[in-house]
Amino acid sequence: MSIFHSLNTSASALTAGRLRMDVISSNMANVDTTRGKLVDGQWQPYKRKMVVQQPQGSTFSSYLSKAMNHSKIGNGVKVTGIVEDTTPFQLVYNPEHPDANEDGYVALPNVDPLKEMVDLISATRSYEANVTVLNASKGMLMKALEIGK
Repeated sequence: MSIFHSLNTSASALTAGRLRMDVISSNMANVDTTRGKLVDGQWQPYKRKMVVQQPQGSTFSSYLSKAMNHSKIGNGVKVTGIVEDTTPFQLVYNPEHPDANEDGYVALPNVDPLKEMVDLISATRSYEANVTVLNASKGMLMKALEIGK
């Protein structure tokens, strides 16, 4: 195991966390966007996006066998994609809105600001925890360098 393994693991988590916070901020910025994408000549509202993450490396069984053999465990996290939420759009009655249908309803994005704030708090806490791990690892490496003095 490399002495930089913990730094690389924390760095991968920080990168994924930053992307997660970027996607959440994009969702919040488009909470009222009724013209997000042009589909077949019709405007569709913005669709909420979510980040899909998974561990870098292998399957659970390989991690279990590595743990039982006391070998290197874990390689960090990676982002496998950004997917759109499939929940239906919110229909709000507003006949004066330029995007209202013939019944007077406007389709609004499926972004719930409360859910986004909870996700943002979770992503922020995860980011802060990984910064703490990174600083602790850096401190241990610095102390190891001082042993030779």
